Order: sequence, then structure tokens, then C-alpha cells
Amino acid sequence: MLGTGVVTLLSVGLGLGVAAAQTNETGSPGNIVCPTVADRLPAVPSEARAEVDRNLQLLNTQIAEANQRLVTSRGQGGPNFVNNAILGPLKDKRAATIDRIAIAIGRHAARPTGLDSLAACRLIQGQPPATAVVPAPVATKTTAAPPPPTRTTAAPAPAGAAGAISCPSVADKLPAIPAQAQAEVDRNLALLDTQIAEANQRLITSKGEGGPNFVNNAILGPLKDKRFATINRIATAIGRNATRPEGLAESLSTCTLA
Repeated sequence: MLGTGVVTLLSVGLGLGVAAAQTNETGSPGNIVCPTVADRLPAVPSEARAEVDRNLQLLNTQIAEANQRLVTSRGQGGPNFVNNAILGPLKDKRAATIDRIAIAIGRHAARPTGLDSLAACRLIQGQPPATAVVPAPVATKTTAAPPPPTRTTAAPAPAGAAGAISCPSVADKLPAIPAQAQAEVDRNLALLDTQIAEANQRLITSKGEGGPNFVNNAILGPLKDKRFATINRIATAIGRNATRPEGLAESLSTCTLA
């Protein structure tokens, strides 16, 4: 899956589909296993490599979060709790992320089809968590990607970009975060930064495309939807152990082009 002008580096676990619950205790609640994605992709154009790598990494993060939820929610709900509260949402997130990978490749080569079959995951009951299984090295671009921006209201625009996308800050609008929710809140705050970085990258790679409403329809609109879901997850995480903050997603989801 090497694209033109890329260098192969050892990159362990980029969206390769198997991640484990963060416990090795006897009586493990099981292990969520998902189909691999990286090894099902066609050759990735170098222009799409950074975006593909970010989304492959996000797939791994999603599995890790689902396995952590499996641990922390142990004993909750009825017989369908895992399917409804963990595996179902995980499938939806993976479907959206895998679709972004296909779109990124499709901007510079033939768009891969059939990847939607890789979204569904399953729970292996009673199996102690396994070490992530990774096929060989994943290609990355020739120059190292800059780290995602920290929790700022806007990601800086690279040279030549037509402006930068600016979003309301979230971390400073949150109430006191219960210790039990801190890890989940931090993961979603980091995801908000990743979403802004991806939108700014899309702003660069799509420069000159579409009509006057292209940025609103193809970048700002989808970004708002992603932020709304992520901010809601933050509120839900807090609400499990304290008073749930209301109205955050509605007031902080919309971003603008500066």
C-alpha cells in the first residue's frame, strides 16, 4: 500500500483492527475485535497518505475506547447492553472513518469500494485481552507530519491555505470533571483537535474545488456534525458521575473560516 514518494516506516497499530481492553485481570469481560483496514486498502497516493494515516490511527483509538468502555461498564444494562451501547456506536464511528479513508484515496485515484464491510466488530466473550496483532509496516509520508494542535480555538493554516478554520474552545467551558471521566474526556478533547486539523488539511487539498458553498457544505458542515457528536460524548462521560453539562454541543459545534 505504498503511495508514490513515500517511505516505509514501522508504525505499529495504525487502524489494523485489533485492540484490547485495558485489563489483564482474571474474569476479563472479553475483547472487542474488528476487521483490519490498512491491509485491505489499495495503493495510497502520496497526496492522501497523511489523511489516511490519521484516520487509521483514529480507528485504533475507537477500538481502544470501546474496550475501555467494556471494562468500565461491566455489570451495567441487560443482555443487549454491549451490542446497543458499545458495538453499535463503534460500528457507526468506524463506518464514518473508513468512508473518510475511501474519500481521501478517491480524490487522487480510483475510490476503493466495499470497505463498509469492515465497520462491524464483535465481542469475544471471556477471552483475556490480547496483544494487538499487526501486519508489517505501514507507509508514511516522506516528511514527518506536525503534531496535532493543542486545545486551541483554531489550527494554524499552512502556507498557501485560504484561511484557517476556527472553532469555539471546549476544555475551558467544562465544569469540574470527575476523576472517573477524565480519561474519556481527554480522549474526546484530543479528537476535537484532530477534527480541526483534518478540516484544515481538507481546506488545502480541496483548494479550487466546487462552487461558492463548497467549504460550508463539504468541510464546515461535516466538521460541525463530528464536533456535535464528540462534545455530546464529553457531556455524557461527565454525566455518568456528576451533573451532565447541557447545551455544550449546541453552542460549541459550529466553526467558521477565518
